[in-house]
Amino acid sequence: MAFRRVAAVAAAAAACGLAGGSVLFSAVPLGKQPAPPPPPVDRAGGDVAPSPAPPPGLLLLPSPAGSGSGPGPGPGPGAAPGWLEKPSGCGYWDSNWDRRAPLALMNLKKKNQETGEEDVSSRLAPYKAKATRHIFLIRHSQYNTDGRHDKDRNLTQLGREQAELTGKRLASLGLKFDKIVHSSMTRATETTNIISKHLPGVKKQSTDLLCEGAPIEPNPPSAHWKPEAVYYEDGARIEAAFRNYIHRADVKQEEDSYEIFVCHANVIRYIVCRALQFPPEGWLRITLNNGSITLLVIRPSGRVALRMLGDTGFMPPEKITH
Repeated sequence: MAFRRVAAVAAAAAACGLAGGSVLFSAVPLGKQPAPPPPPVDRAGGDVAPSPAPPPGLLLLPSPAGSGSGPGPGPGPGAAPGWLEKPSGCGYWDSNWDRRAPLALMNLKKKNQETGEEDVSSRLAPYKAKATRHIFLIRHSQYNTDGRHDKDRNLTQLGREQAELTGKRLASLGLKFDKIVHSSMTRATETTNIISKHLPGVKKQSTDLLCEGAPIEPNPPSAHWKPEAVYYEDGARIEAAFRNYIHRADVKQEEDSYEIFVCHANVIRYIVCRALQFPPEGWLRITLNNGSITLLVIRPSGRVALRMLGDTGFMPPEKITH
């Protein structure tokens, strides 16, 4: 019997791995597809619209972790998180994710005085970004984890060596960096000061928005429990950092920019998930070494590419820590 190949769909599911759920793919004979179940009925007695059918010849079976087991009409304790149930699926891309798409910047209520209709096309060009932003996200170097206060958590000798290597690597790229924005925490500030020696003339800016924290409760859960209030407070600040710094170029920016952000692993991992429109709950599944370089590229269209993730290939193996 002929079977449908499921490699393409499996690859799509792998790309959606950050969604936190799992799907079991099973190829079944084309001539023996199981009969579809009758449509569910709501309490008023009407038919409920069935879910979209899987591709011909492919049976998608939800994993046990995603099936409800509780009483009543709602999902049980094992139900998949709500963000897994987006009808758009993993292939969806919100082109106005940064609220800077041309139409989002226009006042659509303004009417053409002659026709009384919205004159969009003639006013669109001034609102289109022209430049590409290259965003280098640097994790701070190794630091003294025994310090009780932030001021005591300074870089170790190895951490200073890592920062030197990161600075040399950035300088070797031959790019004209526009600025360095860094977390105000001691380990990020010290890392920035060492890196900046290799990039003379690049202005530095400190911000509390990029300080380390717990951005959102991870899925699967972390072994280190944190009260909900921690995510509630830290998450709002780190999300504010994302919205403030990660977006397409301003319409007034004429040339491509190269910007460095020196901060922390949790912040970088969250930013990567948000920028790529992966479920942010998956941030803890990414590991970043000290002094590593992550590169995001944001095109004028708003499309985002991850060009580099946690690169420390420029460091000798004995200098790499995480």
